Amino acid sequence: MSSMSLRMRLFLLILPPLLLVSVLLGIWRFEVAQRTSEDLFDRSLLAAALAISRDVAISEGDALSPQTRRFISDAGGGEMFYHVTGPGGIYVTGYAYPPRSEDPAGKDGPQFFVADYRGEPVRVMRMFETTTIGNLTGETVVTVWQRVSDRNAFAAALAFRAAALIAGLMAALALVVWFGVQIGLRPLNDLQDAIQRRSPDDLGHIRRPVPKEVSGIVATLNRLFSQVQGSIEAHQAFISDAAHQLRNPASALLSLAETLPDVRGPGARRQHQEKLVAAARKSARLANQLLSLERLRYEGARACERLDLSDTAAQVCSDLGPAVLSRDLEFEFARAPDPLAVEGDPVLIGEAITNLIENALTHGGPGMTRITVRTQRGGDGGGEAVLLVEDDGAGIPPDQRETAFRRFGQLRSGDGSGLGLSIVRDVMRRHGGTVRLLPAGRGTAVRISLPRL
Repeated sequence: MSSMSLRMRLFLLILPPLLLVSVLLGIWRFEVAQRTSEDLFDRSLLAAALAISRDVAISEGDALSPQTRRFISDAGGGEMFYHVTGPGGIYVTGYAYPPRSEDPAGKDGPQFFVADYRGEPVRVMRMFETTTIGNLTGETVVTVWQRVSDRNAFAAALAFRAAALIAGLMAALALVVWFGVQIGLRPLNDLQDAIQRRSPDDLGHIRRPVPKEVSGIVATLNRLFSQVQGSIEAHQAFISDAAHQLRNPASALLSLAETLPDVRGPGARRQHQEKLVAAARKSARLANQLLSLERLRYEGARACERLDLSDTAAQVCSDLGPAVLSRDLEFEFARAPDPLAVEGDPVLIGEAITNLIENALTHGGPGMTRITVRTQRGGDGGGEAVLLVEDDGAGIPPDQRETAFRRFGQLRSGDGSGLGLSIVRDVMRRHGGTVRLLPAGRGTAVRISLPRL
């Protein structure tokens, strides 16, 4: 059904109920035709009996009039048979042996019954009247009958005509539905043609008039186009910013590598090599941050698992410990006494913690003497896993805190890329957590929190 056209779907939804109704209508019409024909044929039998009784009375049993004979022979329900007896049961005219009723009824009014005549069922009408034939006055019995098969054939012919009429109407209705649906779906076909004629770069809204039933789909498409357009623009801006950010470290790295052969003296050469290594590390770190931002763009990149925030923070501190201690800084990690179980991507959460510590190293300034990392429970009832990174460096002015979280936003010229806090914020949003700057007398205090399991 998934590949079936909408036109065929509507056709199959509309036509079967109509077919069912037509079948039920045909059955009902057949039954009505049978009842109607039975009533009409019985009335014909009665009319024939009255005509025969009149002719017998007028001709005193001699013969039937030509009009009565034509009436009997032209009856719509088939050939009619008759038998007449006069006063005292004397045979007057008609067929010699009429059908008999096994359960004779009274003589009040016409009698109708089904009997057997020469091996086949017949419908019989018997009528009693008082008449005078010659010089005899008494009860005259007129019996008229028809074959049941003739009646049924006539009723079947009527029902067949009704069925043929219904079938013709259904065929006409099927054609009307088929081509009517095609005409009704023409706005959808026009919409499809309009979308097909669009170029891949045209993501503007669809503004052509459409039926009310399709307006929801068009609104959804327009919303999707807007989201795709926004995503493309954000991606293009990211690529432009990333290219701009990578240009300077790459140029510096290339310049240091090209000038290294010209450096003379062991001390100067060692100093030049240290600068080259530092530039390479900076470029590698910037590339890793850009890859982290790109990974955060895709929901499928998440590999969520259960982890302990304290364990992740301890691993990051262990990896960055040599770099911190090489700058003669006091570096402390205070672990929460209880496990802080959270669900998330360990790589992204570790990247967020790494960015917080490296931000402190990069922007703390020459006056910074310590960096402290602590994990603890927080929130109402301890429902959050909290990590704090504090330093006593230069700090972030209150009026520039929003700028600090902006992508490629730098508060002052320096070695940073302006991606650290932006990555932290995106990681926390992806995991249902928060990040915020806390008031600090000196330096910077950053708090991140994640829902505990």
